[in-house]
Amino acid sequence: GSLVQAAVTQPASKSVNLGGTVQITCSGGGSYYGWYQQKTPGSAPVTVIYDNTNRPSGIPSRFSGSKSGSTA
Repeated sequence: GSLVQAAVTQPASKSVNLGGTVQITCSGGGSYYGWYQQKTPGSAPVTVIYDNTNRPSGIPSRFSGSKSGSTA
């Protein structure tokens, strides 16, 4: 198969109150999106969502993902 690299756009930052809910969107040309949490610069990112909606084992249910068209 061939590798297709999708260009994505997303906001540089989001603000939310402690305990609140934040929604992050990402738009691009891909079919499958993943989300990663990096707590500090230079630290290894942790996958929190893969294949648009799936949570790896050990990731809390407060993390969720969805996809509509080209936006995740």
